[in-house]
Parts: sequence; structure tokens; C-alpha cells
Amino acid sequence: MARGVYENPEGSGVWWIHYYAEGKRHREKVGRKADAQKLYTQRKADSQRGIKLPEIGRKLKKVFILDISADAMAYAKDHLKSWKSYEWKARKVVEDWGTIPVDEVKPLAIDAWIAKHTSTPASGNRYKAYWSLMYRLALQNGKASMNPASMVRHRKEANQRIRYLSRDEYATLLSVIRETYPQFANSFTVSVYTGMRWGEQFSLTWSQVDLEQQNIFLDKTKNGDARDVPLNSVAFTAVQEQYGEVPHAPTDLVFPGHGYYCRFWFLPCMDAAKIEGYTWHSNRHTFCSWLAMAGVSIKEIQVLAGHKTIQMSARYSHLSPQVAKTATERIV
Repeated sequence: MARGVYENPEGSGVWWIHYYAEGKRHREKVGRKADAQKLYTQRKADSQRGIKLPEIGRKLKKVFILDISADAMAYAKDHLKSWKSYEWKARKVVEDWGTIPVDEVKPLAIDAWIAKHTSTPASGNRYKAYWSLMYRLALQNGKASMNPASMVRHRKEANQRIRYLSRDEYATLLSVIRETYPQFANSFTVSVYTGMRWGEQFSLTWSQVDLEQQNIFLDKTKNGDARDVPLNSVAFTAVQEQYGEVPHAPTDLVFPGHGYYCRFWFLPCMDAAKIEGYTWHSNRHTFCSWLAMAGVSIKEIQVLAGHKTIQMSARYSHLSPQVAKTATERIV
């Protein structure tokens, strides 16, 4: 461990760094040991290259959550293919925390806020990830003296439970959407019958849609790999209907008007359809589950869903026991 990294008070779990630059000793409170080691290495390297150090300690300008949230979103847009998933989270964080100074935020307060505003461990962890991104960048930019998000608990996700729609549930929910929010019916159908992620679907332009070949080309995905999305007859019909209902110049969005989120219309529709424990992202689970139940191989599901690893697709293998039984009969 570097000599300039130390814990104070001892046993507190709060780590500090100290180093010399321009003949002066500097000290910073960081938080986690790993973050302290990383920041120490960065400060030493910046000092050796002659880079001006950020104002810290008593000279640190008061910075607010809205400031570091703006920095986080700018970074995400430049470096993260899934940056759109942060937009709604950023709005909620700034709405409730925007005018609070970054160094006055406590880990327990963040944890309580996440618990209040999320309903599943998975969504809680996604919010924690955004808080962590904000503070990690703030530390690097000298806008925060420690990272309280690093001490927020990680919620255990029950990945073994996959919530998907039965055919009857799908029909009921689609009927409700068509009756109450008809402008979103096609987007819901395409989501279920293609398995596209939210960011993939709602950044889609008509230049990526080949109606003649019945195919969608995704050049930017969460995994960083481009892929084709074949349109089956149901999805193709929905896309054709959409083509006739919205502007369809090459640069126009295929599904405009969705904004940052779908809760304002999707949740009331689920309530009316009496469907619980389901989110928009679960449409991908429905897509993969229906494929598995139809006898599609795990490798094919991986390709169609754009999963990075086959292990992610293997979660659906239990839904096709008859297919496995048929396969074992081949050696008889």
C-alpha cells in the first residue's frame, strides 16, 4: 500500500491520502481504501506532469448534486452506450437532491432514498450505480472530498425469478393499451416480439429499418456489438402501422413521444390489466421465454436477444423441458 494512503480514525473505514505538490503538503478525505489508492496515484501523476491540482480542503468551492449530476450525464453520453438509461435517474436525483452540497450527503440517506423510490433490488442497484458514477467523477475532478455512494449497500438480486407474460396476459395488456393509450400499442408489441432494450428501441430511426427485408439494424447496443433484429410477422405488422402513423424520414424516430420513461402510461395499463411484478424491461424476458418455450436453442436466443454471454440466455432453458427430452431421445 502507498505510504500516502492511510485510515483515520483507525478502524473507521474512512481513508485519506496525503502528498506533496509545489512544495506543499496536501491532504484529502476520500472514503473507501480502493478509491483512496486510485486517487493517490492520480494526484501523484498529475503533480509530476505539472497539472494544476483542484482546489481542495478549505478552498474547495461548494458544489451541489445538480453540478455533479450534470458532469455524470456528460460523461455517460460520451463514454457509455447505455447512457439513456441514466436520464430518468438523473432527473429524479436532481429533483430531490439538486441543491444539496455534495459533501453533506450521507450513505444512509442515499440508501433510504433508494429504498423509497425503487421497488426491486435490481432497480435499486441501478440507482446506486448512478450515485457511484456521480461521486467517482466528482472525486477525480476535485469536486468532492469523499464518496458516500461507495458505502451504500448492494442489494441482492433474485435473478433466478424471471417474470414474463403469458399469452393471455399479453393479450389483455395489449387490449388495455390500445383502449387507453393507442399511440403506444405498436411500441409495446415490437418490444415483446423483438426483445430490444429500451435504449435500442427508442433511439431507433427509420434509416435503421429495412421494410423490404423485414429487418432492423442496431449499430449501437449495450454490449457494443452491432446486430440485426429480424422482424417476425407480428412485429413487422406493428412497424408497418407505425410507418403510416408517424413522420418517417430517415432521421425521424420510429417511436417518438416516449421521452425518458413509460411509467406514466405503462403502470396504469398494468393495473387495469391486473398484472403485477412486471416492468417494461420484462418485455425482454417475455421475448426470450416465448422463444425457449417454442423450442428455440439457447444459442439462437443469445443471438436474437443480443446477450453478451450464453449464460444469460441459459436462464430460460428450464422453460423448454420437452425440447431437452426430445434431444436425449436422439441417442436411443
